[in-house]
Amino acid sequence: MWIKAGLFPLLLSYVLAMVLMVMPLPAFLEPWRPDWLSLVIIYWLLAIPHRVGFGTVLILGLLADILMGSVFGIYAIALLLIAYPTVRHYQRIRNYSLTQQALIVGLLVLVKRAVVYELEHVLNDAVFLLPYLYPVISSAIIWPWIYLVMRKYRRRHLIR
Repeated sequence: MWIKAGLFPLLLSYVLAMVLMVMPLPAFLEPWRPDWLSLVIIYWLLAIPHRVGFGTVLILGLLADILMGSVFGIYAIALLLIAYPTVRHYQRIRNYSLTQQALIVGLLVLVKRAVVYELEHVLNDAVFLLPYLYPVISSAIIWPWIYLVMRKYRRRHLIR
């Protein structure tokens, strides 16, 4: 039942994104780690907004809070804030070129990172360092490949 409905492959992509969030990287690459969960959520919101909605984003955000050990709700709020414009303008964004989409994805990841930083700063006195914004650049750069791989994955597993 799950495989036919495409639910299992969808859940598998979320799990993979969360694994990539915490997977160890060499020290010089760590600051450049793309925001994998945001990229996967943005892709699914653009591709199948009728199946992936705010409830899914909220649950994934709460799971990310647990996974990252942050204050409960920070990632959930930030992901919901980037999900709204994505869902609101998904038809327009889907028609943009991959370069234009990459710029929009970079902007969305920047908003998410800014919200997470502000909440962490208010709640935990986090200090801002420039490398905190490196994932914005790496996420925008990697978006065209993520988009193409995820589209092939969606078509192969008949996720509609």
